[in-house]
Amino acid sequence: MKEPLSQSAARFQEAIAGLGFAGRVVQLEATTRTARDAAQAIGCGVEQICKSLVFRMEHSGEPALVIASGVNRVDERLISGIVGEPVGLAKADYVRERSGYAIGGVPPFGHPVRIRTIVDVDLLQYSTVWAAAGHPRAVFELTPTDLVRVSEGQVAAVCPPREA
Repeated sequence: MKEPLSQSAARFQEAIAGLGFAGRVVQLEATTRTARDAAQAIGCGVEQICKSLVFRMEHSGEPALVIASGVNRVDERLISGIVGEPVGLAKADYVRERSGYAIGGVPPFGHPVRIRTIVDVDLLQYSTVWAAAGHPRAVFELTPTDLVRVSEGQVAAVCPPREA
């Protein structure tokens, strides 16, 4: 069952409308804090869930947002190679300060300031994916093409290749 939008999800809905993106935010009763929780609540595969992970670049102090498939484990060494400096997973207060949202609800775009974004190449194989929409129970559906376009994300491999 859908719930009315929380303040942060409504703020994200306004932000994406301002970007010209027609996606619709849905707030669910069940938590979508983890990829597995989100997939179960939505009724899609875990691989179609976009995990939003905020990293802090160690030299510049700037954020890097990685949008990864829910089944992938992001390799910090690969992310460091992409951004050109070491990175570490950001702490909760830094995530909120830089993205405008709490961990578990960080959307792939619509932040107060532009954040360098890396989109997991594995997400491109699906017709639609689901991402956080500003609140731990709010999500929205979009195509991988729209994800890359609206986030201005760099498509890259974010996890090591799987063993055959």
